[in-house]
Amino acid sequence: MSAARKLVIAIDGPAGSGKSTIAARLAKKLGYINLETGAMYRALALKALEQQVSLDDPEVLRRLAAGTVIELEPQAEGNRVLLDGRDVSKRIRQSDVTLAASRVSMHPPVREIMVSRQREMGASGGVVMEGRDIGTAVFPDADVKVFLDADARVRAERRVAQNGTLAAEEAQRIVEDLVARDQRDRTRAVSPLVPAADAVIIDSTNLAIDDVVSRVEQLANSKLET
Repeated sequence: MSAARKLVIAIDGPAGSGKSTIAARLAKKLGYINLETGAMYRALALKALEQQVSLDDPEVLRRLAAGTVIELEPQAEGNRVLLDGRDVSKRIRQSDVTLAASRVSMHPPVREIMVSRQREMGASGGVVMEGRDIGTAVFPDADVKVFLDADARVRAERRVAQNGTLAAEEAQRIVEDLVARDQRDRTRAVSPLVPAADAVIIDSTNLAIDDVVSRVEQLANSKLET
């Protein structure tokens, strides 16, 4: 990879499509920073839950976001997420925070603040940024845009596997939550989950992680050669 030019690589897609894993591995291979935007919304959602703030009040959530410091620190195993200086990396992956993050991220005032911060973080390039509207809203001029998708059942199974051994009822709830989140993300009024017009769509249903990483790396290398 050329040191003279640092790309902005946008990876979008629904829950369970493999965005976080792919972005983390790709960033490590390229020597880039992995900006996990979903973790930022999760951290804010956790703070809202802890402070018993309504997840349906956009103005209160906007003020909460404005006064919140969220940091992403790259680690070998993925990002370490700090919420106002506190490590919440594991807590934000739990199901109650996942559900809350989907509700929090729907509000335009919240997204405005978060998108502004995300643009600042990626302004210098050399980043792999993943989320649900990176290529359409956060970095519409990204050098490489990928929309990573997979069959809904496969995505649900991946989420269940991430949570280890679960009771049947809890596994079913994860599946139901994913389906509900898909619906909210794809139909929200602001920055709905849709592929950018110029995004490369990759279906990861039957692909190994390394295969997807290699394909996106090839896209990046092709862009550097132009």
